Order: sequence, then structure tokens, then C-alpha cells
Amino acid sequence: MKDKCGIVGIQSKDPSKDISSSIYYGLHALQHRGQESAGIATYNDRNGLNHYCGMGLLVDVFKDNKINELNGNMGIGHVRYSTTGKSKLENSQPFVTNFNDRFIAIAHNGDIINSAKLRKELIAEGYEFVSDTDSEILCYLIKREYAKTHDIIQILENISKIIVGSYSLVILVDDDLYVVRDPAGMKPLAIAEMDDLYIVASETVAFDVIGANFIRDIEPGEIVYFNNNEIQSHILEKASSTPKAHCMFEYVYFARPDSVIDGKNVYQSRLKIGEALYKEFPVDADVIMPVPDSSIPAAIGYSRASGIPYGEGLIKNRYVGRTFIMPTQEERELAVKLKMNPLVSELEGKKIVLIDDSIVRGTTSESLIEILREAGAKEIHLMIGCPPVIAPCYYGVAMASKDELLAANNTLDEIKENLGVDSLGYISLDSLIDSIGIPGDELCLGCITEEYPTEIPSDLEVETYYKF
Repeated sequence: MKDKCGIVGIQSKDPSKDISSSIYYGLHALQHRGQESAGIATYNDRNGLNHYCGMGLLVDVFKDNKINELNGNMGIGHVRYSTTGKSKLENSQPFVTNFNDRFIAIAHNGDIINSAKLRKELIAEGYEFVSDTDSEILCYLIKREYAKTHDIIQILENISKIIVGSYSLVILVDDDLYVVRDPAGMKPLAIAEMDDLYIVASETVAFDVIGANFIRDIEPGEIVYFNNNEIQSHILEKASSTPKAHCMFEYVYFARPDSVIDGKNVYQSRLKIGEALYKEFPVDADVIMPVPDSSIPAAIGYSRASGIPYGEGLIKNRYVGRTFIMPTQEERELAVKLKMNPLVSELEGKKIVLIDDSIVRGTTSESLIEILREAGAKEIHLMIGCPPVIAPCYYGVAMASKDELLAANNTLDEIKENLGVDSLGYISLDSLIDSIGIPGDELCLGCITEEYPTEIPSDLEVETYYKF
């Protein structure tokens, strides 16, 4: 499963200071949120806008001292995984456009689910698109609203009333930085400070890397901007009538375990998921093993609760990067083996509890079980730290269409048989909610309940993918 993007925004109180390296290191901490492209846009009074994007990992995009060419005391950055729009340079962010002798640079985490309708409207009004992302749509909506009012806060208010979906945004409008979180708070966003810098980022690990001090989470529906070197705040009118809907997958899978999101420590949530799995599905086994890396804390939690030793049975190749769709079954199986190799000495003749964060299509799980069997595992008991995924996500998670979702089309016994495991346990919804520590009515659980926090356009399609 893939989440759409990580974002960083920084403003220095010192007009002569360059902040591009701080943006770079902040994005480096968020590389897990997107590996397809990366970009940074900066601004200073001397040179105006500086902007560079490229395909691939951050270290590949900003090699040859490219980062040193991005001078400015304020700027935004982005690492991308595509859920709307194809993986190509034109869709990389920040997206930049000019208007009325000004410019907009925008970086976006999330998905605007009524973007197809809005795109058609904008094309009819004469706007020409160079990308197929919803982020470009947001740029043009700002340009359109600017003709009605030159007040950026009012512009963002107006736009919030016509867009539907999830969005955390960092926006440069000339020499002003604006930060926006959608009224439901679906995607994470927080703010910190360090010396003369204010920093916003998708996850708090970005602050840890550059030594910034966390201030607080950006509130759902909040616009943060900076005036007279102070934090200014405005709450969107729509926020008062919009229930919170924090994405539960941030805690289960997406976020780095060393992040704190909306006041909840991700590592502790995953430990509790493992403890809950043991309470619901106690198994007599020789060893508790994770599918690395996101399931490691849950496996530790299960091990501590059960008293059964924790061990490693699958060694992850962390240098493979993203594996794209393979045309044949043989190549798809090879792709899994490239990423995970069994540790035979720890598996042979053992009864193992294998902890994974989720099952979507089941392709990866089936291949991993085969690898473990071939390595000599005597029994495999598969425990899943998320309830069955039965519906697509429309808010920035690349997830299969419903007819590809294993749990949407099979009973638990059928899934167990298809995967070839000795037992199968999914954490209950109540236990998941308790583990996260946020009330269920403040979480987005659409992919496991099919009850979504917004209306879903009838013609909306989700992009499918192979999960390796």
C-alpha cells in the first residue's frame, strides 16, 4: 500500500538565510511516503522563485549540488507517490504557475476526489493543464479566485467550499507561506520551530532530523501563515460542520514508528496492536516474526504479551526500491523474493506467528507464505494488525479496486485456505481503535467499514496496483 506524498514548508525570520538544505533533510526523513519524484521551491527577495524537481529518490534528484542553487529564506518541498496522475516529471511537485505578475508554488498530500469535475470546469474556462494531477487543479482554483479577491485567506476559504477530499498543503504565493489542513484532518501535518525557523511537515520525524522543537499539530481545517515573524492562524468556516476523520492507516502502516501524529505515538499504537492480537488470537508457537518493516513494533507487542521470543525470519533488501508491475506471475514472485529473503536457520522446523500490518490483494502474503514453507517452517499462524480491507480508499491511498480486494470477495476460511496458513487472525475494529487511542468517530475507517467521511462521486475510479 502506498500513501500519497510527504510535504515540508519552512520560513526563516532572517531574509538573508537559505533554508533549502533544511527542507532537503526534512524530506529525507519523509522519503518513506513517496519515492517516485522529489522537488523543492524556494523564494528570496534577491532572485525570486527557485524551483527544481526530478524523478526518483531525493538523493538522486538533488545530486551535483543542485540543492545549493535553491537560495531563499522560505520554501516548500515534496516527495511523491502517485495516486492521482501518472509517474512522470510533469506530475512532480511542487507545482509552480504564474498569474498577475505573481507566482504560486504548491505541494499537496492527499486526493481531491471531485478533481475530474473541477478539471472539466477549468478547461471550459480556458485553463490549459500540463499535468494530470489534482495539485495543478488547486493552483488554478487559486488563480481563478484571485480574480474575485486578492485576499489569500478568503481565496482558501472559497476553495475549501468546492473541493472534496483530503489535503494537507504547503503553498508559496510570492513571499508568503501558507499551510492548510483539510477540515476532516485526514492527512497529518504539524509545526515546529528551530532558532529563527518555522517548519511544517507531514510527520514529526522531519523535525527530529533537523533538530527542530515540535510546537503542535495543525488543526483540522486550519490555515497557518506567518506575519511579523509570528504564527498566525485561521480556521476554515467548513471545519465547524465537518467531523474529524484521521486516516487510521497512518498508525497501522504509513507513518514512521518514531512519529507522533495528532498527539498519538505511532510506535506505541503498533505495540498495542500486537498486544491486542495476542489477546484475541493466542497461539502456542516457537517464535514471533514480523513482515518487515512496518510490522516490527506489532510483532514485539505480541511477543511481549505472549512471552514467546521475538525473532527475524524474513530479511528485507532495503536497496531494491519500488518494484513496478510485473507482466508474468513468475516475475511477480521474483519481485517478492528480491525484497524478502528467508532466514532458514530461524525457520526450519519452527511453529511461527507471522505478524503483518494488512492484507489488500493478498499477492504479497501468498508469496511470503510460500517462501516460509520452502524454508521449512512447520506451522505458520498469520496475524493481521488491521481488520479486513473490504473497500477502496479515495483519499490518497493507492489501493486496489473492490473486485481485487481479497477480503471483499472471500470468507476468512477461504482466505486462510488461499494463503496456505495454519491459522489466520485479523484484529477487531474495537481493538484497533483502542490501540490507536483516538475515538472511532474521529477516524477515517472507510476501507474497512465502507462508510466514508465524504460523499463519493458516482463516476470515481481508483487506480489499481500490485502490492509487492
